Amino acid sequence: MNEFVTEALQADDIDSLFDQMMTDYGQDILQLTYSYVKNNAIAEDLTQEIFVKCYKALPSFERRSNPRTWLWRIAINHCKDYLRSWHHRNVMLTYEKEVEPASSEEVVEQTVLKSEEDAQLINAILQLSMKYREPIYLFYFQELSIKEIESLTGVKRNTIKTRMRRALALLKESLEG
Repeated sequence: MNEFVTEALQADDIDSLFDQMMTDYGQDILQLTYSYVKNNAIAEDLTQEIFVKCYKALPSFERRSNPRTWLWRIAINHCKDYLRSWHHRNVMLTYEKEVEPASSEEVVEQTVLKSEEDAQLINAILQLSMKYREPIYLFYFQELSIKEIESLTGVKRNTIKTRMRRALALLKESLEG
């Protein structure tokens, strides 16, 4: 991706670079925004807004960081801005869950059990405060390293590790109790 970014920026081909970023990171950004707002419709709107910001800012991208890290920083800041906004404080958030049809009874039972376990875990993660939820989500769901999380959030490595340990303890307590 970095070679493509360099070539696209040198050729002033912002549209190709933007298309590639949407293809590579669109779903990840949507999942990230959902982890902040806990609402599918709002997450989709925020994802669109994030990519609009990205498109407008691409010509000024200085290549000091990885394009993914740069996009994630935009996304995280945008989500935090939204959570601080008047709109968020005055809109009632709802939890939406989609159910997929299954074919056989055994598959249905396994799917339901897995879905219930997944839903419990996701719900427990969403109940964590943002300072614990953010590193858990970035590390386990987006598979970012501690160093990448440090770069994205601006939080020191040891603080991230401590928050993750505390978050895991809270999750264990929540799921077992």
